[in-house]
Amino acid sequence: MVSRSNKEVRRKRRHKRVRATVSGTMQRPRLNVYRSLNHIYAQIIDDTGGVTLVSASSQDKEVKDPGGNKQTARQVGQLLSLRAKKAGISTVVFDRGGYLYHGRVRELAEGAREGGLTF
Repeated sequence: MVSRSNKEVRRKRRHKRVRATVSGTMQRPRLNVYRSLNHIYAQIIDDTGGVTLVSASSQDKEVKDPGGNKQTARQVGQLLSLRAKKAGISTVVFDRGGYLYHGRVRELAEGAREGGLTF
């Protein structure tokens, strides 16, 4: 019988490959995405200092319709870009976290772009 590796293990392996090339600096921090079954989370991280500069999630009070759908992911992206503007961040490098650039991850990225972040 063929044993299949766990989905989370495979995602972490892909994320490791992405992180080998993507790193955030103070001038251009990294926008990291994590999606669970019900929620989506995003952080803007300065890897040189190891500090989270801005974060947003579908559990924040500012998000109108919490849940696991694409509209909520777009709202999280817009909220993240709004908070990033307040912190003086305009350009980031996108880290998809080992997930496919599809569905909720793509909607979050497009929402962040609509809010004014460039990547």
